[in-house]
Amino acid sequence: MSLGYAEKLSFIEDVGQVGMTEHFDSSNILQEKIERLATLIRKSKHLVVFTGAGISTSCGIPDFRGPKGIWTLQREGKALPEASLPFHRAMPSLTHMALVELERAGILKFVISQNVDGLHLRSGIPREKLAELHGNSFMETCPSCGAEYLRDFEVETIGLKETSRRCAVKQCGAKLKDTVLDWEDALPTKEMNLSEKHCRMADVVLCLGTSLQITPACNLPLKSLRGGGKIVIVNLQKTPKDKKASLVIHGLVDKVVSGAMISLNRQIPPFVRVDLFQTIITQALSLDKKYVNWTLRVSSVHGHKAPLPFVKSVEVSFLDREDYKGAILEKEPFQLKRRTVSTKSFEVVLKLNFSEGCGCPYIEMNIPIDFTVRKKNKKQFQSIVLISTKTPIFEELKETAIQESCCGQNAVIVRREILTPQSEETVYAVVTNIVRHNKTAKVSELGDSLSNGGNVKRRLENGCTGTLKKKRSKNRHKKKPTTTTTSSLST
Repeated sequence: MSLGYAEKLSFIEDVGQVGMTEHFDSSNILQEKIERLATLIRKSKHLVVFTGAGISTSCGIPDFRGPKGIWTLQREGKALPEASLPFHRAMPSLTHMALVELERAGILKFVISQNVDGLHLRSGIPREKLAELHGNSFMETCPSCGAEYLRDFEVETIGLKETSRRCAVKQCGAKLKDTVLDWEDALPTKEMNLSEKHCRMADVVLCLGTSLQITPACNLPLKSLRGGGKIVIVNLQKTPKDKKASLVIHGLVDKVVSGAMISLNRQIPPFVRVDLFQTIITQALSLDKKYVNWTLRVSSVHGHKAPLPFVKSVEVSFLDREDYKGAILEKEPFQLKRRTVSTKSFEVVLKLNFSEGCGCPYIEMNIPIDFTVRKKNKKQFQSIVLISTKTPIFEELKETAIQESCCGQNAVIVRREILTPQSEETVYAVVTNIVRHNKTAKVSELGDSLSNGGNVKRRLENGCTGTLKKKRSKNRHKKKPTTTTTSSLST
């Protein structure tokens, strides 16, 4: 978590001391309530979930009104909690992934979130089934055509202001804006309309980890009551809406949701994070045409000036070419400039060292370079930032990572060649995290092992290093092992 997260949420009004004290139901009562919750979910025809900061505390993101919340600590003059991971590497919790499973099963119809951490989208909840009432720290939107861009870095502004990037949709190009609200900003009309619609249709509105104190959002669940719907509140603190609820559960959200999933006999899927980056090789002949001046750049797919937060450094070497000088690139832009003989082909070896929070330390890539070969590829290169992560190649990467229980699997997503200046751009996808949330046999056994900062048997898969090797020339005598299959996507 960066300091920017607290700043971005400072627009939410602190309305007093209501709900400051935490309450825990006894083990027997908790188990009984969880069974009642599971029954309500099982019988529901239109389940809506309303989420607050409490579902993300186990991701390392502090809440605001709890005993260790940001506002509580600030009021007491204490230091803000240290984040265990950078905010951009926070990963969905057990609860986030359980909601994904319920949505895939057709049980969960809509999610309303007051959080700006972007974890619902990262977890796999479809955008059309999600309302982010306060915005998303990782989202930019085009005010002209409505295109949305989910970034792997925090957008630098708040308050619906213009950012430094433009819309990539053809024939648009308008300046993008951030989506996080500021004090004076009204809740987005589209998100509110969808939320009201689904709450009116809901037979169950499940409120998870929210104090239900921020208006007008906190009144959304009440709209289900007119149609005979029921409200369930899962929160450690008491809320102003408890009297309206059919069921109030005082317990850790992950613990409650895990128990409900056990009762429902539903498996909680693992979370697999896939990140994108690109390599750009630009070349130009020297005046005497004996040499090629070329540049290799490793950069973000979100624009040449956008940060690449999950890459710490890039090591460049040359396979079987001891006379070519390698380099270690430790600062962005990760860029190498060299001059080589134009008639000689060779292979560049890239080692991408990943930053804190990634599940594997690095990957290696071999890139064959032959400046004498001119490829004829006139296919249109789709906008990188609009690449869908729902395509088969992404699903194949995720499935392979789950089966192998390690990170590092990678593949070519798309490639294009540009004539002026002569260059080749290649986009890669790489699995950088896997998190499994294992269920336990009995709800009572979840016990005291959980705290506000922990998940139910949350396990990160580490230790594998993926390599990506392109086609090698026939006379190569050195060969390194690979743990992945390279796939490409035509556009």
